[in-house]
Amino acid sequence: MALKIWLNDGLVDEKDAKISVFDHGLLYGDGVFEGIRVYSSKVFELDAHLKRLYESAKVIRLNIGMSINDLAKATQDTVRANNIVDGYIRLVVTRGVGTLGINPFNCNKPQIIIIADKIQLYPQELYETGLKVVSACTIRNHPLAIPPQVKSLNYLNNVLAKIESIDAGVSEAIMFNHEGFVAEASGDNIFVVKNSVLCTPPIQAGSLEGITRNVVMSLAAAENIEVVQKNLTRFDLYVADEFFLTGTAAEVIGVVEIDGRRIADGKPGPVTQLLRKKFFEYAHGRAK
Repeated sequence: MALKIWLNDGLVDEKDAKISVFDHGLLYGDGVFEGIRVYSSKVFELDAHLKRLYESAKVIRLNIGMSINDLAKATQDTVRANNIVDGYIRLVVTRGVGTLGINPFNCNKPQIIIIADKIQLYPQELYETGLKVVSACTIRNHPLAIPPQVKSLNYLNNVLAKIESIDAGVSEAIMFNHEGFVAEASGDNIFVVKNSVLCTPPIQAGSLEGITRNVVMSLAAAENIEVVQKNLTRFDLYVADEFFLTGTAAEVIGVVEIDGRRIADGKPGPVTQLLRKKFFEYAHGRAK
């Protein structure tokens, strides 16, 4: 059965979900988006995702033109229309149709697109065995260029890093900021464990404030695991006791090798496994 796509004012068949070639989202990457999971028919952390979407839109001076409550309902309607029990939502807001010029204020009305479908980022066995990653030569955008907290349609910075990981034959690339500190992976946030302390780069280092990242930090605190946000270097990754990534699609997944250097014993560690288990329980409403 063809998907039902939310386009601006309501649901349409997938084949009818079309936008203009003059849309500034296409021409200039001018827009914002969210990737959101659905677990057991419930949209995961919808309020947090929409808050981030509206904040991203505010920073780039994009008026979504729809209340946050109405957009929440549209998202839930799209999930129900496609009978999604466990799946993924891509919510996109483009600047809309404009001219070939770069002036965003020539665009009359934003385009709101909601897709609800299935997703699997990594094969299941990698959650048991862990990922291999490399350090990217492509650095994270400078915060005075595109603020890393803005989840914009201009993802070329991340795409270039992803190409590096593909060329190296591994799953992910670790990006650093202009000062040489760890920022994030091409699509995920980064955590390491050292001496029983869970560490993650601060948002100011150049990473998106991940929804899954925030949930995992809360889950860790509930398990009496000390959580510290601090600048990390490549050295810190190489000598970590554990290393894992978090993200909407990736959830919680261990890293066992970076730049040919094995992490600890080369297997996802106990903190990684615990937080993966706790996240699964939380996402599926089984947390105690």
